[in-house]
Amino acid sequence: MIGRLVARDSRVVDEVVRAALDLAKDRIGALIAFEGQVALDSYIASGVEIGADVKAELLDTIFWPGSALHDGAVIIRESRIVAAACLLPLTENPEVSHRLGTRHRAAIGLTEESDAICVVVSEETGMISVAKEGRLLPNFDEERLRALLREEYRMGGAS
Repeated sequence: MIGRLVARDSRVVDEVVRAALDLAKDRIGALIAFEGQVALDSYIASGVEIGADVKAELLDTIFWPGSALHDGAVIIRESRIVAAACLLPLTENPEVSHRLGTRHRAAIGLTEESDAICVVVSEETGMISVAKEGRLLPNFDEERLRALLREEYRMGGAS
């Protein structure tokens, strides 16, 4: 559940979906974490403070190869990008395939330790996945990604 999001900021979902699709089309890797009820302060502190509204263009720029912030995760708290280039914990679950890259393993790791939800774009395949509750759900298209994020958003207490 994305517990800290509020109804007036539902545009956040649309901006993240648009960015994920843009990045996937260009096969640019990305890791976007939505903070839930469990604060991600230690992970935020590992990155670079941003403090900006969630915009697809900003996410595209952050993850563009060569950007100083493209490695690591973006963390969204409420309706703001609070930090980029954040270091997340890698899953230590032996059942998780070692063929998965660092972004995917970090997304799973964070969702094992918190109620965050992560959107991952593979730079190798352009595939969009979502990590939730320690599991990686693959092959998201625009409709499926928007539906999942909106459902989590609604469940998070948005009216």
